[in-house]
Amino acid sequence: MDMQQVLDQVREQVGPKHVFGEPIREGEMVMVPVAKLRGGGGGGGGNGAGEGKPGGQGVGFGLAAIPTGAYVFRQGQLSWRPAIDVNRLILGAQIVAGLALLTFGSLFRGRMRRRLFW
Repeated sequence: MDMQQVLDQVREQVGPKHVFGEPIREGEMVMVPVAKLRGGGGGGGGNGAGEGKPGGQGVGFGLAAIPTGAYVFRQGQLSWRPAIDVNRLILGAQIVAGLALLTFGSLFRGRMRRRLFW
C-alpha cells in the first residue's frame, strides 16, 4: 500500500463524525455523545541493505477516542452532561493522599527530632 493511500484513509477516519456520535432519540429527548480524539502516526522509507535493491517503506497510525460527555436537548433546553472518568478521579485521590502522607510524615519527623535534642 502506498503512503498517500494510507494518509487518505486516515483523513477519512478522523473527522467530526467520530467526535460527535449519532444522535440518540428517546421520546422528546435527543442526546448527542461527544468524544475527544487523539492520534499519531509516522512513516519511513529507505533502500535495501547494501544489495542495491530498493525497498523499506512503512507507515503507521493510531487513534484513541475518550468519551467527554453528551449534549442533551429536552423540552427546548440544551444542556451539557459531562462524562465522569472514575479512573482519573481515583488516580487524583491517590496522588493527593500520597502528598499528604509525605507532608505530614516530614512534619512529624521534624517534631520528633526537636524533642530528642531538647
